[in-house]
Amino acid sequence: MAKHANGVFCPDKRLRVLNNMPLLDHFHPPLRVARHWESFFACLAIAISDALNGPSLPEGYFAETEMHIGSRVEVDVATFELPFASERTGALREEEGGVATAPAAVWAPPAADMSMPAIFPDSAEVLVYSNRAGPVLAAAIELISPGNKDRPEARRGFAAKCATYLQQGIGLIIVDIVTDRHANLHNELIGLLEVGEKFLISPDDLYAVAYRPIRRTNIERIDVWPAALAVGKQLPLLPLALDRDICLPLDLEAAYTEARQRSRLA
Repeated sequence: MAKHANGVFCPDKRLRVLNNMPLLDHFHPPLRVARHWESFFACLAIAISDALNGPSLPEGYFAETEMHIGSRVEVDVATFELPFASERTGALREEEGGVATAPAAVWAPPAADMSMPAIFPDSAEVLVYSNRAGPVLAAAIELISPGNKDRPEARRGFAAKCATYLQQGIGLIIVDIVTDRHANLHNELIGLLEVGEKFLISPDDLYAVAYRPIRRTNIERIDVWPAALAVGKQLPLLPLALDRDICLPLDLEAAYTEARQRSRLA
């Protein structure tokens, strides 16, 4: 793993994994028709999360994986029915020794006056939390999906999500290995932030970009580390910012290799 100097990101390329597996094209034949990219993205997110939860993260931090792909809504916290509850009233069965109670009242709001169209971006991400004052989001790693790049409103929605992270001082890495859509979401983010064309990258490349927001007295900036990706090439080592003083090396190649091995894409 990379060396640290007072929490500063210091990559040491000699310590990269030796048995690396270069980037595949998951979105065109032959792989596209043989495997589901959604499953691989889940494996990749878990590999990143597992790597961070190993020796990488300092004490007081933990990483979790979240996946929301497509139009379905997934519940992160489920509500379960007690096995001894009545199916009709939710009261305890008297024969089980319970005391019958009135069912809880269900409140239904009136019909909405208006309904707006909405875009809820696909989300394949690893979130890093600090638990020093309860779980507080410290960093996010976003794996860009085809749906994020598909339509102008989807691209704006993803860029707005990333901008919100950065404006809240949350470190961010975005990774784009989607080969069947050609929109560049880093450039979409730059346009939304209105910081100037010099921060744009090649719109034709696959890429990963790390961002570290820094807010001090008289200093407000976002440090940016862009890296071009290519099918058949090794993935980069990038800094994951937990706060303005702590950056960790995120070895995307090691995580990708682990995901390929778990998915039997060796």
